[in-house]
Amino acid sequence: MATFNEKKTCSQRMENFGRFVWNPDTGELMGRALDKWVYISLYYLAFYIVMIGLFALSIYSLMQTLSPYEPDYQDQIQSPGVTIRPNTYGEGGIEIFYNISDENSYKGIVKSLNTFLAVYNKSKQEEMNKPCSNYSDVKSLLTGSGRTKYACQFTTDMLGKCSCHHDPTFGFASGEPCLFIKINRIINFMPDNKTAPTLHCSSKVYDLRHVEYFPHGSFGLQYFPYYGKKAQPNYTNPLVAVKLFNVQRNKEIEIVCKVNGSHIINENPHDPYEGKVTFKLKIEK
Repeated sequence: MATFNEKKTCSQRMENFGRFVWNPDTGELMGRALDKWVYISLYYLAFYIVMIGLFALSIYSLMQTLSPYEPDYQDQIQSPGVTIRPNTYGEGGIEIFYNISDENSYKGIVKSLNTFLAVYNKSKQEEMNKPCSNYSDVKSLLTGSGRTKYACQFTTDMLGKCSCHHDPTFGFASGEPCLFIKINRIINFMPDNKTAPTLHCSSKVYDLRHVEYFPHGSFGLQYFPYYGKKAQPNYTNPLVAVKLFNVQRNKEIEIVCKVNGSHIINENPHDPYEGKVTFKLKIEK
C-alpha cells in the first residue's frame, strides 16, 4: 500500500534550512566543513589573482609597443579634411542663413565665431607659441627638449578685414560675411614642392565676383607638419578667412571651398569633407 510523505509546515522548512546553513552537530556550513570552505576560497583567490596578473601583463606588453607621440597606423587618412566656421547645420548640410535686418538672426553666429577665435587671441598666442614670420629656419626655432615641439603663432590680426578688431560682427551686419576655413590635423602631413596649400571658393550657379582671402589665401608651410598632441600641446590650426562681397540677396547659393596642394585630395565622391567643404549661404534683407 502506497505511503504519502507528510507535508512539512513552514516552521519545519525554516528549521531544515537553518540546519543546512549551519549544522551544529557536524560543524558544517552549507554542507561543507569550514576547512573545505577555506581551501575553496584560497583556490579561487589564487585563480583570480593569476587571471588579473595575466591580463595586466598583456595590456602592459601591448602598451610598450605603442608610441605615445603618433599612431602606428595612419594609412586610412591620406589627405586632410576641411571644416568651416560658422558651421550651422540644417537639413541640407551646412546652411548659413540670416537676415541683415534682424540682428537676432546672426547674433548667435557672431557669438560662436568669437568663441572659436578666442584661442587665436594675440596675447594668448604669445604665451603659447613662437613668432615665426621673421625666421628663415623655422624648424630650429620650433625644436624643444626631447621630442617636444613648439608651434608657430597664428593670431586674429592676421585675418585682416575678417578680424574682430576690424568688424565685431565679422561682416554679417553689412551682408559681407567672413567665413573661416580650417584644415584638419594629420600627424606628419607635409605638402610637397615647398608650396603652401591654397584655398579657392566658387559656386556652380552663381558668380562670386568679389572674394578676399586672409592671410593671402594660403595655409603657411610653417604650420606643417603637425607632430601630435603630446609633442605639440599648444598647436593651433592655421586658418584662411574668406570675405564675400556683393552677395545677391534673398537667394540660396551653394558654395564650395577647395584646398589645393600636393597630397591633398578634393575630388573624393565618398567623402564630401576631404580637401573641401560645401555649404549653402542665404542673406535676406
